[in-house]
Amino acid sequence: MIGIPFLLIALIIAFYLISSIKILAEYERGVIFRLGRLLPKAKGPGVILVFAPIDRIVRVSLRIDTIEVPPQDVVTRDNVSVKVNAVIYFRVIEPRLAVVQVSNFLYATSQLAQTTLRSVLGEVELDELLSKREDLNIRLQFLLDQHTSPWGIKVTLVEVKQVDLAEQMIRALARQAEAERERRAKIIHAEGEYTAAEKLAMAAEIIQRQPAAIQLRYLQTLLDIGAEKNTTIVFPLPIDIMRSFGAALDRFGYADRPREQEPGK
Repeated sequence: MIGIPFLLIALIIAFYLISSIKILAEYERGVIFRLGRLLPKAKGPGVILVFAPIDRIVRVSLRIDTIEVPPQDVVTRDNVSVKVNAVIYFRVIEPRLAVVQVSNFLYATSQLAQTTLRSVLGEVELDELLSKREDLNIRLQFLLDQHTSPWGIKVTLVEVKQVDLAEQMIRALARQAEAERERRAKIIHAEGEYTAAEKLAMAAEIIQRQPAAIQLRYLQTLLDIGAEKNTTIVFPLPIDIMRSFGAALDRFGYADRPREQEPGK
C-alpha cells in the first residue's frame, strides 16, 4: 500500500520533468519569465527546461522576416498624388527587448513603416521619387532602423516596389519625355552643323592655299557621278575662267557698249 502512492508521485514528477523539456531550433530563442520577472538572458538553442507554471516562455525567431507595406496615398512636394507600396526586411537581434519593449513588434514595425513611408516620400518631388529610388530606400532604412533599435529589431533593407500614377500624369510625363528627346535631337543636330561648318572652313583655307585641290575635287565628283552607270555628263567650269572672261570683255569695252536700237524706235 505504501509503494503505490510513492510510485504515483514518481510518475507525476517524471511526467512534469518531461513536460518541462523544450527544444528550440537554431534560429529560435526563448525569453523566460520566472514568476513574472524577466530572466537576464534568453535561452536556446537546443534543449532547455521550463518549469511551468513558475516559468513562462515566449519563443522569438531570429530569422529575417518581411513586411509588405500596403499602398499608401502620398502627396509629393510638387503636389502630385501617387500610390506607393514597399517591402521591409528586418530581423530580431535582441529577443528580450522585442518581447518587453513592445507588445507586438510585427504590427508596430508595420505601422511605423507606413507612417515613415508617407512622411519621407511627401518631402521629395516626383522626379526624385522616380529617378532617385535607391537614395530614398537608404533613407527609409536608416529612419526605420533608428526607431526600431530600442525594440531589439534591425531593419536590414527597405525597397519601394511600385509607384502608381494617375492617367493624366502619365500622359504629361510622356509629353515631357518627348519634348526632352526633341530638345536633345535639335542640340545634336546643331552641334553637327557647327562641326561641319568648322571642317568646311578648314577645307576652304587649304583649298585657298592650294588651288589645284579644287581640280582634284572636280575629278572626284565626276568619278562619283559615273560610278553607277549614269548617263549624265557634267562639265566643270571654273569660276576663275568666267571672271577672266568677264574682265577681258570689260577691257575691250563690250560691257559698256549700248545696245542697237530696234527698228521703228
